[in-house]
Amino acid sequence: MKYHQIDRNLFIKNREKFITQMKPKSVAVFNSNDIYPVSADSTLPFAQHRDIFYLSGVDQEESILLLFPDAPYEHQREILFLKETSEHIAIWEGEKLTKERAFEVSGIKSVYWLPEFEKVLFEIMTHAETMYINTNEHYRATIETETREARFVKWWKEKYPAHAVAKSNPILQRLRSVKEKEELDLIQNACNITEKGFRRLLGFVKPDVMEYEIEAELIHEFIRNRSKGFAYTPIIASGNNANVLHYIENNQPCIAGDLILLDIAAEYANYSSDMTRMIPVSGKFTDRQKEVYNAVLRVKNEATKMLTPGTLWKQYHVEVGKIMTSELLGLGLLDTADVQNENPEWPAYKKYFMHGTSHHLGLDTHDYGILTEPMQASMVFTVEPGIYIPAEGFGIRLEDNLVIQESGEPFNLMRNIPIEAEEIESLMNR
Repeated sequence: MKYHQIDRNLFIKNREKFITQMKPKSVAVFNSNDIYPVSADSTLPFAQHRDIFYLSGVDQEESILLLFPDAPYEHQREILFLKETSEHIAIWEGEKLTKERAFEVSGIKSVYWLPEFEKVLFEIMTHAETMYINTNEHYRATIETETREARFVKWWKEKYPAHAVAKSNPILQRLRSVKEKEELDLIQNACNITEKGFRRLLGFVKPDVMEYEIEAELIHEFIRNRSKGFAYTPIIASGNNANVLHYIENNQPCIAGDLILLDIAAEYANYSSDMTRMIPVSGKFTDRQKEVYNAVLRVKNEATKMLTPGTLWKQYHVEVGKIMTSELLGLGLLDTADVQNENPEWPAYKKYFMHGTSHHLGLDTHDYGILTEPMQASMVFTVEPGIYIPAEGFGIRLEDNLVIQESGEPFNLMRNIPIEAEEIESLMNR
């Protein structure tokens, strides 16, 4: 891995938190992701399943974590099953985790090779009453491919039909949404790498540069700072492309006078950052562009203040909608009749701001978190309002990453990344 080794105490703490939520005499199992084929003998780059990483720090394919806190023997309470390395694997793929190295990474003493899994599991299941299956219940999830985890759950339930079944996901949704200090430091590092990439662009962008050239500058900066690359598919949208919310072609020229919407961010150690900034191709905003830009910035700043413990996500978005409505009236994009006659299910402001303002951030860009429960300290949220005006040929979105505090305003992990229009102009015209 490119990143520095993470202190294993983080994963020890994470397992302790999960175990305290388990029912008596229960066992939980977590699997690595598959390596997905492209065609012939090609594969996509491996990306670890975030849950097994969260609980163990193991960032390797074909790994299994088993937790059985009420096991009669201590060595059965936390177990890792790993792909055994060999001289052949070392030559062709590089060495895998040894048992000793796995302990250094995870803090788990009991490590077996994968062929021993079924035998060890059988012995454990004779003492267990409930099995915790790990299903993906994220509110944005759309799953069409059968995962390694899903195949295992199907096999496990068929093999042991007499056991009660419980779900790991509700526990993980709550645990993963509230970050430990070590996790906040990792997200901060991802944000710092993102800052380096963005500052690199301020001296690079000029008329007629291609969107994909900007993407190339970013990936260069990210990887040279120990990131695997983008935390998500980058959006580099010049001109009217910015009005396509998930524009990812990144294949058009950047024309003088246009704006570029940059929804780009680095990952670090599997933790995501998520940033959006706007750059004027010619190094200066027009008066109208700056007027809309500053309106979006004001909405972002006011929305940020509402990220406090006890806030409900749904009501928060209602309040942000009111602020946005006021700004759109000021910009002349809405009039009072539009607001008075609006459909409560789709308010007038949605014509120009049709997406949500915030989502959880962490190991996933759209991270775990139960949206019907109040916000808590140490949760990390994005704040990303936007105004999209196809008729005027541009759209503007601004986005930072915020940590909710016990009291007061949230802490901005992107506080050092330029966002004021005048600062961006100044840096671009040095």
